[in-house]
Amino acid sequence: MQSESKPTSDKSASLDELDHKLLALLRVQARTPTATLARKLGVSRGTVVNRLARLEARGVITGYTVQVRTDTEPSEIRAWMSIAVEGDRTREVVKRLLGEPSVSALHDTNGRWDLLAEVHAPTLTELSAVLERIRKIKGIANSETSIHLQTFRLS
Repeated sequence: MQSESKPTSDKSASLDELDHKLLALLRVQARTPTATLARKLGVSRGTVVNRLARLEARGVITGYTVQVRTDTEPSEIRAWMSIAVEGDRTREVVKRLLGEPSVSALHDTNGRWDLLAEVHAPTLTELSAVLERIRKIKGIANSETSIHLQTFRLS
């Protein structure tokens, strides 16, 4: 089901904890029934319907999709984004990144970078927009991105 609504200028407003939890559930299974989402979140079905409508209208949710094995989408651009977080803002940055549809995996790391995000986009132009959107998240101090060129598997 693809959302037909156009994003509004309100999409820059912050998401609350319930929004993030809802997005996290949808990332695992976008076809989860509204009643199931409501039960898992401990809210009414109407609350979930209203939240989904608001997130779609704001352009936070841009559509619902099927997740496909990476080797079946050879034309999709994938990249690693190494992220440095300011001070003790890791939890809030992680919450925001988990709500970002283009982030397919997120890892806590050690060393120079605090987080490692695997991002994907259908085109370089869209990847650029994703990276810009992520870099604007409050609490991100610095980042470095490397595009996946080829994957080698040992097995």
